[in-house]
Amino acid sequence: MAVGAVVLVIAAGAVPAVADDNPPPSAGEPAPTAPVPIDTASPGLRLSAGATLAPPKVLDIVSVTDQSTVSAGKPEQRQETSNSTVTYALQSEVLFPKDSATLSPTATSRIQAIAKDINTRHVTSPIRVFGFTDDLGSSEHGDVLSKARAQAVYKVLAMQLTALGDPSHTFQVRGYGEDYPIADNSSESGREQNRRVEITFTPPGA
Repeated sequence: MAVGAVVLVIAAGAVPAVADDNPPPSAGEPAPTAPVPIDTASPGLRLSAGATLAPPKVLDIVSVTDQSTVSAGKPEQRQETSNSTVTYALQSEVLFPKDSATLSPTATSRIQAIAKDINTRHVTSPIRVFGFTDDLGSSEHGDVLSKARAQAVYKVLAMQLTALGDPSHTFQVRGYGEDYPIADNSSESGREQNRRVEITFTPPGA
């Protein structure tokens, strides 16, 4: 997840369009009134004696884009980008058969696209490849399966980076099982989002 949009764990997609049962406002209704004017000289807007403004702070604003090719409600790949990291979240169903760590035929092209992005950005920081599952089945099985899936993605990613002439990366590969869900495990749509492999890295200068 061509590469699906931006870890980077874009992140559900847009809600499908549905009919609105509420009629539009009547053309004869009055327009909303203008905002109430604010008196900038009002004593209530002044700082109390001796008070100062807090120092400026840069917030870690995150933007999420979903380019799912399945449906808006079931993104198969999400990319989440902040001012410090990029995370690609690949749905396990897209990468693997059910309850398996063997990559599907289409998985390599998705991982290859991510490798190209890493190469283009000239990433030098460690690349994290983490696997996650839903809460169905035993916790022990989820831990083993998520680690095996992360290992499978890591091997292809490392091979693709080497083929691009960029073999010097270090990796952190882990399986977290059902820990750190990003959606509600009480529904199948939520469990689908939780069954994922995330590839995260920090671009230079972030």
